Amino acid sequence: MSGRDITTSDGVRLHLDDAGGAGAPVFFQHGLCGDSGQTREAFPAGAGFRLKTLEMRGHGRSEPGALSRLSITTFTDDLIAAIEEEGAGPVVVGGISMGAAIALRLAVLRPDLVSGLLLVRPAWVLERAPTNMRPNAEVGELIAASGGEEGRQRFEAGGTARRLAVDAPDNLASLRSFFTREPLSVTSALLRAISVDGPGVSAEALARLSVPTLVVGHERDVVHPLAHAKTLAGLIPGARFSEITPKASDRARYLADLHQALSAFLLELSR
Repeated sequence: MSGRDITTSDGVRLHLDDAGGAGAPVFFQHGLCGDSGQTREAFPAGAGFRLKTLEMRGHGRSEPGALSRLSITTFTDDLIAAIEEEGAGPVVVGGISMGAAIALRLAVLRPDLVSGLLLVRPAWVLERAPTNMRPNAEVGELIAASGGEEGRQRFEAGGTARRLAVDAPDNLASLRSFFTREPLSVTSALLRAISVDGPGVSAEALARLSVPTLVVGHERDVVHPLAHAKTLAGLIPGARFSEITPKASDRARYLADLHQALSAFLLELSR
């Protein structure tokens, strides 16, 4: 992987991943406890754009900095600074889950930096601490209280794991992976802080957005409800909504559908 490190105003080293290729940059952000590997897989090759991902504090190759500053607000401020440092705006911004919340907040705060918006499997609409984020918070609390292995055992014995095994096995696989994600202290802090956070935007602010927007969602996902994606698409004027194959049903088809939806939208933007 390629890219470069940047330093935030408070001295935290972050990694800006660059997938290379020709075309205008798209800043496409990973989800909670993810990294640029997630965005490289999700972003369509040959779309005519250059994928860039700022690995947020405590993610990928980036330092965590002060754990008390882990928030969607901080992550958005870091992304704004990175885009400005690159001299890249206005650009297409977007992301998956937490990355979608960051992109949405950025579009509201700095519309001058945004030429297009990609919101994939959003985990938030407007409110903080939505109920769909409780499984992530639960895992964070278990790690903090019991560590990785004992925390995992307690989680497996609980109702959340049993419910997700039936309703959303892909969510369950992600939650299980957090119990071995090092350093555990940072993983726990991220899960607890971000799960009770939110994009900090209002319905009125979304109604004022005038940027071309694509919202993507699917069923069989408890953490990223299809209803959230539909609601967001309804709140943003002119937004396009795309429902794709659930990741839990067919991962290969999910990726193919996602690539197709993103490619079609980006192609229209480039005309």
